[in-house]
Amino acid sequence: MSKLLKTLKLIAQKAKKYRVPSVTQVSWRREPYLILVSCILSLRTQDKTTTQASQRLFKSADNPRKMFKLSKARIQRLIYPVGFYRNKAKVILELSRKIIQDYRGQVPRTLEELLTFKGVGRKTANLVLGLGFGIPAICVDTHVHRISNRLGWVKTKEPTQTEEALQKILPRRY
Repeated sequence: MSKLLKTLKLIAQKAKKYRVPSVTQVSWRREPYLILVSCILSLRTQDKTTTQASQRLFKSADNPRKMFKLSKARIQRLIYPVGFYRNKAKVILELSRKIIQDYRGQVPRTLEELLTFKGVGRKTANLVLGLGFGIPAICVDTHVHRISNRLGWVKTKEPTQTEEALQKILPRRY
């Protein structure tokens, strides 16, 4: 375990020199909705592009009610050139509608509820929980899965198993 913690601290030190990902930039405000939308925009898109698209979009609409008033075409124009921008505009409108209708305009605070949104997987849901609500969560994508296995921290076959294994061995504060 101490080797694991030393490695995490080393990674954190080295990472300070790099530009933070777009979703992390948005998370300074601790607004779960902005984190959710920014994360959706970031999927299969470079951080610089995501950051610019998020800034343009959030100038026009920074909450579900304002977003739902925008047309799909307007959202598409604001988020272009993120990857799959047409589909992401549709997903953003749909999740905004669902948040308004089913959750009184507030992003839900549980993994299970977040996973009911189209376009939201475990990584995105955990990111919203961790960065948006301060709820301990581990975001595992293919890279975290692969590296955790290569470093010998876990021996798992898929990201969901890696998430569960890391939850068991990492102190909750990490």
